[in-house]
Amino acid sequence: MTRPVLALDFGTSNSAAAVLEGGTLRRIAVEAGEETLPTAVFFPSDGGAMQIGSAAAEALIEGEEGRYMRALKSVLGTGLFHEKRLVGGKRRTLAEIVTDFLLAVKKRAEDETGQSYTAVLSGRPVHFHTADPERDARAEADLRGCYEAAGFTEISFMFEPEAAALASLGDGHPGEMGLIVDIGGGTSDFTLFKARGNGIEILGSHGIRLGGTDFDHAVSMTHAMPLLGLGGELRRSFGEGLLPVPKPLYVELSTWAKIPFLYSGETQRAVADMLAHAVEKRPMERLATVIEDQLGHELAFAVEAGKIGANSASGAGQIEMGTIEKGLSARTTSGSVNAALSEAREALKGAIYATLMQAGVMPQQVSSVILVGGSSLMALVQEEAQAICPGATLRRSAAFTAIVDGLALATA
Repeated sequence: MTRPVLALDFGTSNSAAAVLEGGTLRRIAVEAGEETLPTAVFFPSDGGAMQIGSAAAEALIEGEEGRYMRALKSVLGTGLFHEKRLVGGKRRTLAEIVTDFLLAVKKRAEDETGQSYTAVLSGRPVHFHTADPERDARAEADLRGCYEAAGFTEISFMFEPEAAALASLGDGHPGEMGLIVDIGGGTSDFTLFKARGNGIEILGSHGIRLGGTDFDHAVSMTHAMPLLGLGGELRRSFGEGLLPVPKPLYVELSTWAKIPFLYSGETQRAVADMLAHAVEKRPMERLATVIEDQLGHELAFAVEAGKIGANSASGAGQIEMGTIEKGLSARTTSGSVNAALSEAREALKGAIYATLMQAGVMPQQVSSVILVGGSSLMALVQEEAQAICPGATLRRSAAFTAIVDGLALATA
């Protein structure tokens, strides 16, 4: 009897699992009634059990004391992944936290299907890290180690956009020249493929470290962080003249994966020093409130909502910052968000062209562009794809399940 293989899409923002049963694809309900779950964890301060997915976000929103963590995948391949930190009353590494998350997903899959899984086919981006093969290899090794620690003995990887290409086969037509544009939470991945009979031929795959969390970061830096003192000035302790407010703390506060590590005495002392020397006190007082009351994730969720609002039909949104100061908010518009994401737009354009060049395909040869991933819903992604391949039909795949569907099909 063939050993069952679990297809697992461990994403920066969302995760999903699926299997093939008798040749039929089955997505697994990894949350009650849901085929995906947020890749997030929450550790109660009282040492209670780790919560994952929507339960983790609900614990944060309801004001439970504890540590919320998201975008864990983005730390793979970095030194931070193996550093021990005090989380939920215990010193842990992010590697141990990812392992526990994968264990929980594995158990839910086993409970749902009645099968035991020791073999897994996992998605992975084409590049975890742009133009850094050593770190890229280390990231896959980190993820492999977590799967092993979670009880898997047979571990294989498949490029996520290639899995999405396989999943799209039934929606296209024979001979289709398709371009997968997969914009996830942490990476952007691209695959050029040609449909041949009942399968596909991969012509080229490329990827960069850029995704939805980077979009959030850019919007936060341009819209929210100035209200917390970014761009302000500090008086010197000695002598005349002014100094610009240091930027690094704001960079970390607007980066999902780094927010939990800012709640320390060292950060509080740094903010207190900036407040003492600030030319404008009020913005710096707001920053102090964010750090002291641990409001970084609430702010990040508000930024994400403001970004989504600006990308809607109305073209306008709001970053609600009332938890920091009553009535405080920052308006977002399609124009202001486009300006904030100008570098991201250029990076996406360059990556699409790089994929075409790698495959030896001219833009006019592409017959279909298939958008995958939650962040592919951003208008700039569609605009760039259509501008580069104007003759292609634009198709939206199942944004959050195309990759896991393809992974499951690949286990046949």
